[in-house]
Amino acid sequence: MCGIAGELRFDQQAADLAAVERITHHLAPRGPDAHGFHSQGPVALGHRRLKIMDLAEASGQPMIDSDLGLSMVFNGAIYNYPELRDELQALGYRFFSGGDTEVLLKGYHAWGTNLLPKLNGMFAFAVWERDKQQLFIARDRLGVKPLYLSRSGQRLRFASSLPALLAGGDIGKTLDPVALNHYLNFHAVVPAPRTILAGVEKLPPASWMRVDTQGNCEQQSWWQLDYGPKREEIAFELEDWRDKVLDGMREAVSIRQRAAVDVGVLLSGGVDSSMLVGLLREAGVENLSTFSIGFQDAGGERGDEFQYSDLIAERFHTRHHQLRIGENEIIEQLPAAFRAMSEPMVSHDCIAFYLLSREVAKHCKVVQSGQGADELFAGYHWYPLVDGAEDAFAAYRKAFFDREHEEYAQCVQPEWLTDDHAGEFVRQHFAKPGAVSAVDKALRLDSTVMLVDDPVKRVDNMTMAWGLEARTPFLDYRLAELSARIPARFKLPDGGKHVLKEAARQVIPNEVIDRPKGYFPVPGLKHLQGATLDWVRDLLIDPSQDRGLFNPAMLDRLLTDPDGQLTPLRGSKLWQMAALNLWLSEQGL
Repeated sequence: MCGIAGELRFDQQAADLAAVERITHHLAPRGPDAHGFHSQGPVALGHRRLKIMDLAEASGQPMIDSDLGLSMVFNGAIYNYPELRDELQALGYRFFSGGDTEVLLKGYHAWGTNLLPKLNGMFAFAVWERDKQQLFIARDRLGVKPLYLSRSGQRLRFASSLPALLAGGDIGKTLDPVALNHYLNFHAVVPAPRTILAGVEKLPPASWMRVDTQGNCEQQSWWQLDYGPKREEIAFELEDWRDKVLDGMREAVSIRQRAAVDVGVLLSGGVDSSMLVGLLREAGVENLSTFSIGFQDAGGERGDEFQYSDLIAERFHTRHHQLRIGENEIIEQLPAAFRAMSEPMVSHDCIAFYLLSREVAKHCKVVQSGQGADELFAGYHWYPLVDGAEDAFAAYRKAFFDREHEEYAQCVQPEWLTDDHAGEFVRQHFAKPGAVSAVDKALRLDSTVMLVDDPVKRVDNMTMAWGLEARTPFLDYRLAELSARIPARFKLPDGGKHVLKEAARQVIPNEVIDRPKGYFPVPGLKHLQGATLDWVRDLLIDPSQDRGLFNPAMLDRLLTDPDGQLTPLRGSKLWQMAALNLWLSEQGL
């Protein structure tokens, strides 16, 4: 787990190493243990290192193999690297280090793009091919590790975060109107390759790109999530799928324990994180630490779920840590959390993960987290609504979108008004082949788009802000592919995630499974009141914060009745607009 950066020139000039150094140093929280640079003619690479897989200096980056003519920077973790190393050694490759980085480098030399389907892990990496004078970059299947790009006629730059790219300079800082449309409608999700800034893009998940020194570019997707059972699985009943899910979870949790000494779990007290605790204990992990966070109650809504996280901690004898945050600390720490965001996010979980990661990083370097279970196993309330609808797209939109297009048009100033890009994106995604049923279409969208640019990005940004490596077993590609093969009728009952809950019953107490669905709640950001409402008002109407984005009439309407203006997902429309202003301010935009 690290931060990577680089530049490739198209204009016969030497790479701007100073710019790459500025970008790389901005990534220091992602890799606090070491840093390095490599410059060779048109290319420069930078790296910040978090030592997990191999602590030796031989695994430092950028990694250079002069015999092979390859240089590489890599962010992530390849969990099956020992097996790949054995395979490469059988082909005659010799190794000078013991970690996953060199396996990735030599694997690329041996197999080229065919390496990617062999990898089980989370990754974003770049390989410079000296003799071919071309750069190859790639990203993992479900986008767990980010990769941001800036292109001009003279050069390509890349980095693990958008704010780091800005530190290199020479990037336009204008908002993308289409991305703004997505942000305000599609629950702040801006699908790749767009970002909120017109001058920055991101490599889509499960994609690779090859660029040469003339600027010629080739890009391909190398994996997709297809829905529906295999022929031999068509007759499977609930018990068959339950057993497969449990086996898959055991494998996913176990393989993520490689090279992890001090182990932690972000324990919300829900099924997903509780199951991770149980499976880690089952695998024989000792000295397991668990971490839970709670907030001040607001609007009649409870701000913690300690009763459930305490139950799991006691049942499995973990070293449990509770963190309770008051309203003042939320306001005090929110700017820092927004500085850590690569793109603006509205989910209240962001501040929870930011503050929880601060605490966890004091105790361990690696933590497991339950992201992905709801998107893969149909845990959200809108899947049954989509399942029974004549128009699946219309049902999904009504349940998930923050605004109808007409209301969006009233939110923004005329110069920012666009067509219904978010709606059209989702409509086209639903129409793609590879998923037949309405529920599978919604699950595919959420698993490959929404999950990537909301929950997964949130966990990466907030944990990496404290040099903490988060591993997400539910995002093991084998488990994701298995979940896509399970028919919806085995997922939707029992409030969703039925087959996963049945698997979990083999591991954790029923009291945690048969409970109302919860999440990391931050009531104070949903029910805006008191000092928090005053702060949000300043963010939106202070003349220094006015960027000409929002319609003053809409701001007046929302400020007059903040609790009466919630989205279908019960989020604050007012907070969503304030969050964008806060992110722009914290990034100096």
